[in-house]
Amino acid sequence: MPLPRRGPYRSPAAAGIKRNSPAVASAVATRLSGSPVSTISHQTYPFTPGAEDRIDLLLIDDDPSDVLLVEKMLAESGMDADIAVAGDLATARRTLTRRTQCIIVDLSTPGIDRLDGLRQVLALSGPAAVVVLTGLDDAHLGVRAVAAGAEDYLVKQEVDAPLLARAIRYAIERKRSEETERRLVEARILGRENARLERGLLPVPLIDDPSLRHHTRYRPGRRRALLGGDFYDTVQTDGGAVHLMIGDVAGHGPDEAALGVQLRMAWRTLVLAGHTGEQLLGTLDTVLGHERRSEEIFTTLCMITIAPSRRTARMHLAGHPAPLLFRGAPGTGGEVAALPEYAHGPALGLVPGAEWPTTEVDLGESWGLMLYTDGLIEGRVGEGSARLGTDGLLGLARTARGRGATGRGLIDELVTEVERLNGDALTDDLAVLLLSRRAD
Repeated sequence: MPLPRRGPYRSPAAAGIKRNSPAVASAVATRLSGSPVSTISHQTYPFTPGAEDRIDLLLIDDDPSDVLLVEKMLAESGMDADIAVAGDLATARRTLTRRTQCIIVDLSTPGIDRLDGLRQVLALSGPAAVVVLTGLDDAHLGVRAVAAGAEDYLVKQEVDAPLLARAIRYAIERKRSEETERRLVEARILGRENARLERGLLPVPLIDDPSLRHHTRYRPGRRRALLGGDFYDTVQTDGGAVHLMIGDVAGHGPDEAALGVQLRMAWRTLVLAGHTGEQLLGTLDTVLGHERRSEEIFTTLCMITIAPSRRTARMHLAGHPAPLLFRGAPGTGGEVAALPEYAHGPALGLVPGAEWPTTEVDLGESWGLMLYTDGLIEGRVGEGSARLGTDGLLGLARTARGRGATGRGLIDELVTEVERLNGDALTDDLAVLLLSRRAD
């Protein structure tokens, strides 16, 4: 709604008028003559010692007199503000930046159809707070604007410099508070979903040997993902043999995650049905061929069967990194080595009729086997393009074991150190399975 016109603006302080007096409201309500704003203008106010950090504002208003009043009130309030002015929504879209903290929009601006126009402003505002300006006859519109999503509203005929500055600060803080609360709610929901996921999809090891200790770490690489393409499982069968498996579906999307769950469940079913070794891998290869959405998808896999004596094991590698073997007690007397990978076959889904030879492993009395996916070893080392690799992981494991790390603590220490060397969190899916035995 247009404001009544008047002569040149005088600040309330210069006129000797109290800020909250009717004279101030009248002075602020009047407008200077001028043509509509069609270009972007910026006004920066100098920093005032002791004031808050600079606030970036966007004013959507096509009337130069209204713009001048807002600028004068901001200057009078002492707020350190950088204000950009746009006369319409199209210009506002081009002007808005990631630094913009608050958008002040006059709902009487041409092209902004009251609440419908406000909704367009809210849609483009992102993390910026929105403060609405209304006329005296449209005060009810301000209430509806806050209900629609604006942080605050001001009636132009009733606003003065301190009130405008206070409303802007309040709106920014309210927006920050709402954003923080939203992230907390998302985190709680994600936590509950992750808990349900772990109960429903991630495996519970089937082991009843009290001499064995089982530890795992699982983390999808996709942001906010609940499940990645990595998978693992542990099953003890009749007769006492313990079967370990870890696999990695190529890719990082939800389809790969679903395929990983299917392959894990198929592997557990086959193991419980008595299938082992190369025959089992051949069946999994067939399952993969039927379930994958594209012939380009393949899966690497490591499978180990530990004998009932717990002193020997058989390993099959299908294009997967070799596990680490820990012998003896942690500390200075322990031994850490990578299992040999010279006898291995191709990844599943690559070669029809492939073969996967067996590697016999001597475990000894006290040992630990750590199976992992390549997300743990493909992180960068230093500034260049060098990757950690199995040898790098082996060095980290020897250092950690030398300090006495075992179980989940060993896994956590390795992941932390790998991320430190990478300079950031790992982006690939990651899974680690550690099964260990301490002889009495």
